[in-house]
Amino acid sequence: MQSHKINIVIIDDHPIVIEGLKIMLKNQLGFTVLESFTSGSEIIGFILNHKVDIVLLDVALPDTNGIELCRKIKKNSPATSVIMFSNRSERSIIMQSMQHGASGYILKNSSIDELVKCIQGAYSGNIVFCNEARQIISKPSQTDLQIPRLTKREKQILQMLAEGKTSIIIADELFLSPLTVDTHRKNLLQKFQAKNSTELINLAIQQNMIENDK
Repeated sequence: MQSHKINIVIIDDHPIVIEGLKIMLKNQLGFTVLESFTSGSEIIGFILNHKVDIVLLDVALPDTNGIELCRKIKKNSPATSVIMFSNRSERSIIMQSMQHGASGYILKNSSIDELVKCIQGAYSGNIVFCNEARQIISKPSQTDLQIPRLTKREKQILQMLAEGKTSIIIADELFLSPLTVDTHRKNLLQKFQAKNSTELINLAIQQNMIENDK
């Protein structure tokens, strides 16, 4: 029987996900949901002032990259175990999370039993995965995101996009036409298999392909 309540914080940008988790975890003996956040801006201050055992952390947040936030949480509170809780099932994302200090990775389609076991395992100091995530990392797929090869110009434009510069500004600074810049942008989206520029930049940061001062 668990003698100490496991203090949990949830960080997810979907309120309905947070409320669902609260209801499920509330019914589990030995679990306490201390707080929940829809963005990552307040978590560091919170964990510095509260004893947090487990953080359930989404990979995609509106104000920050969840994987980078995991690293910051572990830096400020090494005793806190971070479990990534996400829809993202790429092997590269899972491995990147572990490299940044995560204690586990759970997909959002996992059962409540898997979630409970993973929380208990991480609290005990183990590295935990839901069954599907374990299968993904044990059997690398050819469809997993690979680090794309970029030309020198593509690297240059990618960095400028990450700095928030528009195609017109990039074109002006590099003495190119806006059409040429847009062509490079489309090529980058294709190489990273990204749906838009925001996803492109997040993927590039995860692959350490651009400077990130945040």
